[in-house]
Amino acid sequence: MAQRIAAEQPGDYYIGHRYFKPDFKFWGYVRKPGQPWSTSQLVMLNEKQKLAPDREAWKFGSDNNYEYKLYGQFSGDKVYEPASNRMYPEFVLKNYEVISTNPPPIFKSQLSGRADAAQTRYVIEKPEPDF
Repeated sequence: MAQRIAAEQPGDYYIGHRYFKPDFKFWGYVRKPGQPWSTSQLVMLNEKQKLAPDREAWKFGSDNNYEYKLYGQFSGDKVYEPASNRMYPEFVLKNYEVISTNPPPIFKSQLSGRADAAQTRYVIEKPEPDF
């Protein structure tokens, strides 16, 4: 994973990892190219300029765990997410490209096999620092 991240070209884009949880409205984790997943932020998407990939396809959550090249920027605002009762940074999406539909794991639960969905339904995972 570290070699893959180190090989990312610097530029005016971000790397996004879709993290779909049915009861939550956040989009996923976003980081700068070349930075580890431990530096990523869980974000709410502003889709006024461009719809999220799954919403654009009318297949909500179908892209869970996909990795994207995201074009856009952080607005500097925080957005309330009711299911977690937390505020998350807003990312204004302008465009995207699919990097991988089966990227390397960034969560501990992905290494130990499929986690029981009923047990993890309300758990918000964070990317592991060593991935």
